[in-house]
Amino acid sequence: MNKTIETLLSRTSLRKYASKPINQEHLDIIIQAAMRAPTAGNMMPYSIIVIRDQEKKESLSHTCDEQPFIAKSPVVLIFIADYQKWVDYYRINNVETFCLENKSDFNRPSEASLFLATQDALIAAQNAVIAAESLGIGTCYIGDIMEHYEKHKELLNLPEFAFPVGMLCLGYYPEGYQQVPKKRFDKEYIVFNEEYKRLDDEDIKSMFKHLEGRFTYENKFNAKNFAQMHYSYKTNADFSKEMARSIGEALKIWNGKKI
Repeated sequence: MNKTIETLLSRTSLRKYASKPINQEHLDIIIQAAMRAPTAGNMMPYSIIVIRDQEKKESLSHTCDEQPFIAKSPVVLIFIADYQKWVDYYRINNVETFCLENKSDFNRPSEASLFLATQDALIAAQNAVIAAESLGIGTCYIGDIMEHYEKHKELLNLPEFAFPVGMLCLGYYPEGYQQVPKKRFDKEYIVFNEEYKRLDDEDIKSMFKHLEGRFTYENKFNAKNFAQMHYSYKTNADFSKEMARSIGEALKIWNGKKI
């Protein structure tokens, strides 16, 4: 097995970091690797914001669902779905006038544009994750950056067509840290040939069986099984509702309507 495959198969999320700064050369390599990720039409409709400022990391640790370890990571990378640069490029090159002359509309970025930019931003983020891992730097994805759109817009000085879709905490592994990858779902439930396979009830039970050991009857949700408990602390949680609200606000802007 080569080193790349070993890295992919052994990588885990890291939430505790050695107390030393990220080497600038290492950070440059990570960002360079991110920027070499596949991208639709070579457009690179994303931006990467590097956060070292302790006050900002403290703020993010609160706005991203109260996770104190965020503030302790030496570097945070925020991946932005970003069409603002393309909109500005169109503007300074008179694309709106061109559209009028050709009797077509000059439209805002659409929901599809946001999805496409999100894909590219997260592909770049995963490149950063693997590059970091190869250098002995652990990472942890923070999806909660999609919450509190208004606060993050102000904190990061985001323009209209820039939405934060992913965040990475980076730090060197503590001395003696043992990586223990979590069990994933079995391949038969994830990978299908030629078309989607709807799993029957027995398959679903078998697929989730290894997770049910985490269930405890003494839970604050009065849940009677793991599914009920998981729904309560994930799907029906306040942070999930806030994320849905926040993304809804972004979609009011990325609406594809005529400018």
